[in-house]
Amino acid sequence: MIAPDELLVVAQLHPACTVLGPGTRFAIWVQGCPLHCRECVSPQWIPQSGGRPVHVEELAETILATGVTGVTFSGGEPFAQAAALARLVGRLRARRDLSVLSYTGFVVEHLRAHGTPAQRGLLGQLDILIDGPYLVGRHADLRWRGSANQRIHYLTARHEPVDADRDADRGVGLQLEVGGAGQVRWLGVPAQPGFRARFEEQLQATPLSLATEATR
Repeated sequence: MIAPDELLVVAQLHPACTVLGPGTRFAIWVQGCPLHCRECVSPQWIPQSGGRPVHVEELAETILATGVTGVTFSGGEPFAQAAALARLVGRLRARRDLSVLSYTGFVVEHLRAHGTPAQRGLLGQLDILIDGPYLVGRHADLRWRGSANQRIHYLTARHEPVDADRDADRGVGLQLEVGGAGQVRWLGVPAQPGFRARFEEQLQATPLSLATEATR
């Protein structure tokens, strides 16, 4: 029988994300979130149903086969699957000392005071935590986060903190990719609220075409 912490229900993976934390990171979006933030940019990952189960050992091997400098957990709500993610971090760091960043809709004070043992265990393995629910009324163009209530907590000395009083604490932009079937994918934190809906409307209204120029 497979133990609960050996399976992670995953919504999406990306092997080389550059806009959700420092460096190049393997991004994991988990399925399911109990918080239901209004105008969430990933509403399809809120329901507990959906996603696909992935064995932690298999996922660890996939990540270790890449050249990433770290991993990022998003979703969905990573701390709703804290035990499996903590097990994943343990497997990764047994072979490579990767940086670990996680998003959460909870605040760090709640996790420390009221979190489950698995949640506190995962918290203790992180280098960076970005906490707090997304609040559309406080949307801001900030590094790695969508609204001004969300905070970056540097939990270890691995990374140099961003100075919030300088221009360094600005959005890092979006990572846009076009797949082989013509599908457009974006990663990151939009600078303006409602980006997803507008982007999808524009894609439907104006299909993409590839512009090329001859060179001598």
